[in-house]
Amino acid sequence: MKILVTGATGYIGKRLIPLLIQNKHQVICCVRDKLRADESYKNESQIEIIEADFLKPETLKNIPKDIDVAYYLIHSMSNSSKDFESLEEKCAKNFKTCLETTKVKQVIYLSGITNEEELSKHLRSRQNVEKILESNHYATTIFKAGIIVGSGSSSFEIIRDLVEKLPFMIAPKWLNTKTQPLAVRDVLTFLSGAAGHNKLYNKTYDVFGPEVLTYKQLLLQFAEVRNLKRYILTVPVMTPKLSSYWLYFVTSTSYKLATSLVDSMGVQIIGKPSNINEILKVSPLTYKQAVSLAFEKIEQNSIISSWKDSMVSSGRLPNNLHKYVNVPKYGCFKDYKERPVQNPNKTIDKIWAIGGKNGWYYGSFLWRIRGYIDKAVGGIGLRRGRTNPTELNAGDALDFWRVIFADKTQQKLLLYAEMRLPGEAWLEFKIEEGVLKQTATFRPRGLWGRLYWYSVLPFHGFIFKGMITKLSKTQ
Repeated sequence: MKILVTGATGYIGKRLIPLLIQNKHQVICCVRDKLRADESYKNESQIEIIEADFLKPETLKNIPKDIDVAYYLIHSMSNSSKDFESLEEKCAKNFKTCLETTKVKQVIYLSGITNEEELSKHLRSRQNVEKILESNHYATTIFKAGIIVGSGSSSFEIIRDLVEKLPFMIAPKWLNTKTQPLAVRDVLTFLSGAAGHNKLYNKTYDVFGPEVLTYKQLLLQFAEVRNLKRYILTVPVMTPKLSSYWLYFVTSTSYKLATSLVDSMGVQIIGKPSNINEILKVSPLTYKQAVSLAFEKIEQNSIISSWKDSMVSSGRLPNNLHKYVNVPKYGCFKDYKERPVQNPNKTIDKIWAIGGKNGWYYGSFLWRIRGYIDKAVGGIGLRRGRTNPTELNAGDALDFWRVIFADKTQQKLLLYAEMRLPGEAWLEFKIEEGVLKQTATFRPRGLWGRLYWYSVLPFHGFIFKGMITKLSKTQ
């Protein structure tokens, strides 16, 4: 079958595509920016990459007419806009209008469980999208999930931050809210198995794990898997705003995502039973099994996708990476350094391993201080880390940077700063004719931007010098 996947660079989309390829489908990856498409897709005969933005109907002409199935995986959990509900509604309407001009037979949508009378804004929005997607032109199959547990998922990483950093927690009362966590591999089994399955046409299913657990139990069971002893005291005095700040400062999440999570975690998420497990032959994993498998992936350095690589996770950088590939030349301050390299390939490997647990090779404590300062003023800090310790792709998060361009064959890496700055900043590494060229570019915004540059200039002098020296040496 010919299958359209929207949200192809998202957490679920990136994991679903290999399964569809494995099942011998022809996959159309729908992305807003081709730079963000996985490099491996370019050499895959079963994959076609197209650019389309469902907020811009004029771009949807790129969608083929002869598709059989379409996955709608567009969500905005971490969208920085206060008007995300209308944006999600607009996306869904444009998607539907476009798909009704094609030969598509089935649209599959991953939504959220909405069985309570009181729903969070995001769950209300997803419920609204379900209604919008209904059509007389094609059938819909809707899966409604709660907490998704897997390496790189936002819920998994936030729970991990809390459990591994805090032996004792004074936590908000929403930790007593009940939910039914579901392993990401089970979500993917449901989604991939539904393609072309006519028994599922025009059906809606809640999908969930075998246990009903409170968020407090999620934390404690996570600790058991990690062989950690943890103590949690829940108190009623933490308001939603205080709870959001609590998550923001303790975990690697952004404040906007923390606010969205707190809003959602106040709502009980319990699914309605159905026969979907029997139809698709799925035996959902327990929560502990899901956590254990997630750590197997982490230890094998085989995390396919992470919520941190979402372009809206920081609220700093729009989705169009092309705009930032060409570093400005005028009205900017630059710190340029170059060094001959002994072994270009080994130097490139070191550059591709920069950041995260590996650090920035020189003045690591100063990088950490800059991260703390950024976090204190509402930025993302350094705790976002990186998804893979040795691989980088355009769109990936890298501490408080975003990867704009990454090509080992061209021996070039370009980063854009997502930290809080009175201006814009780029950091570029490239090797030409055996010489490593390192350029930090800052385009100031007004007087404060210029004052900022001169205030950090003394630190740049030895940080960037030390970094390029370490990178150029292979021993």
